[in-house]
Amino acid sequence: MTQTPRITTLSSAEGATDAISLDYEARFLRRKRLVSDAGRAFLLDLPETVSLDEGQGFDLPDGTRVAVKAAPEPLMRVTGDLVRLAWHIGNRHTPCQIKHDHLLIRADMVLAKMLRGLGAEVTEIDAPFRPEGGAYGHGRTMGHDHSHDHHGHSHG
Repeated sequence: MTQTPRITTLSSAEGATDAISLDYEARFLRRKRLVSDAGRAFLLDLPETVSLDEGQGFDLPDGTRVAVKAAPEPLMRVTGDLVRLAWHIGNRHTPCQIKHDHLLIRADMVLAKMLRGLGAEVTEIDAPFRPEGGAYGHGRTMGHDHSHDHHGHSHG
């Protein structure tokens, strides 16, 4: 019986010969047993929790490079007054993927009702979700602090 390889660092996806398709929630992790699309099992054991993005990957001990892919998941395609709608979505700290002619958010019937009430057209789709990173750094927007104490300057 072979031991599951333990991966402790990220690499680039460049030159990958395998992939792992993960939805938005599954791309936020630190330690988890994963199985690539081709069936290769490995234990991801990173020093801290990360938000994985396409373009990143993992190097397995057998020389295989596994690329991270955004898996299709239930989303809502939102059209209408995009600036106004994006403001309301952002005000609810909801991850949002911004396109030139529409917004994509994760399927949520409460948000769908609110957006339709604001005049939006909301269509349910299945697609990969790649939301904007946060204004407080790369990656996820949750957990940021609206206070100014974390900026590293004195207030006195």
